[in-house]
Amino acid sequence: MIEKIEISGNGYKVEESFKKYVEKRIGKLDKYLPRGSKKDVVVKTIVSEIGKSKGEKYEISVAMDIPGGKVIAAKDECSNVFAGVDLVEAKLTGQIRRYKLETQPHRQKKNWRKLFIRKK
Repeated sequence: MIEKIEISGNGYKVEESFKKYVEKRIGKLDKYLPRGSKKDVVVKTIVSEIGKSKGEKYEISVAMDIPGGKVIAAKDECSNVFAGVDLVEAKLTGQIRRYKLETQPHRQKKNWRKLFIRKK
């Protein structure tokens, strides 16, 4: 679970239920991060009200500061803040998986074949 999650609102009053929901959904993204960078990740979440009249739409933006200078960010607009968090979580999951593939070395399978093939 990601422990350092900062939640703020720009023209939106952040309620306790929303904080718990964000901590639950965004906090579990650490399982996709590389092992060395799980401890020091800082997540900043900002919710802003947009639209002609306040309360029509919300913009949820999340930025994850990963050790080593990498920042993974996602932003989405939605009429419901909870649904917006779900959409942002899906975007972050894909970005984190790509980041992990780029940083982690791949195991090579060609050497395993030699172990299980019998020589005649």
